[in-house]
Amino acid sequence: MNPVFRKLQAAVTQQALVLNQALTLCRATASIQHPVWASVNERQYRSMPTHGIGRWKYLLPKEAPKRRRDRHQMKPIIPASNTAYGTLNVKASGYDMTVVEHYTQHIHNLCNRLGINVQESYALPTKATEVMLMQEKGTKMYVDSILKTHERVIQLSNLSTALCPVFMEVLLSNQPEGVQLSLSEHTEADYHARFKARPEVEEIMAQINQ
Repeated sequence: MNPVFRKLQAAVTQQALVLNQALTLCRATASIQHPVWASVNERQYRSMPTHGIGRWKYLLPKEAPKRRRDRHQMKPIIPASNTAYGTLNVKASGYDMTVVEHYTQHIHNLCNRLGINVQESYALPTKATEVMLMQEKGTKMYVDSILKTHERVIQLSNLSTALCPVFMEVLLSNQPEGVQLSLSEHTEADYHARFKARPEVEEIMAQINQ
C-alpha cells in the first residue's frame, strides 16, 4: 500500500475519533444541565421568549383608586341633539321579579347588538303595596295581600333618532305579559330615586346643620 495513502487514512480516522469524543461530551453536558426529571419538577417555559404573550393590562395607564365618596356621584346628563337623543331611561316594572329580570337582560343584549351605548343598568328599590279589604258586616279593614313592584332601569346615551322607532318596536313586540315598559329622559330626580330614604339620618343631619 502507498505510504501517502496510509498517512491520509490515519489522519481521517483520528479526526473521526475527535468528532466522536466531542459529540459524547456535548451529550453528557446537555444531560447534566437538563436532566429528564427537570421537566417534572421545574417549569422550563418560564424563561421562554413566548412567556407573557397576551398580557395587555400593563399597557393601559394606571388609574387612581376610587374613593368611596366618588362611587355614587351623579354623572353629567348628556343633552339631546338634532340627530340623537340625550340620556334616556328605559324602565321595566312588574310584580314578577324573574320576568322583569329576563326582560331587562333582553333589552341589554338588544342594545349591545344594535350598537346602542348603555351607560348604566341598575335596580330601583322594591315598592310594597298593601291591598286592604273590608269585612262584609262591619267597617274594619284588614290586609288581604301585599304586592311588591320590582323596577329595573337601563340608561342609554346618544340614541339615534332614526334607530329609536325600530328599537321601541322590537321592545314592544317582545314585551312579556304583566311587565310595564316606559321610556323617559333622565333627570336629577331619577338619580335620587335610586337610593332608599332614611328619615332618621335626615333628621339627625338637620339637627347638626341647625
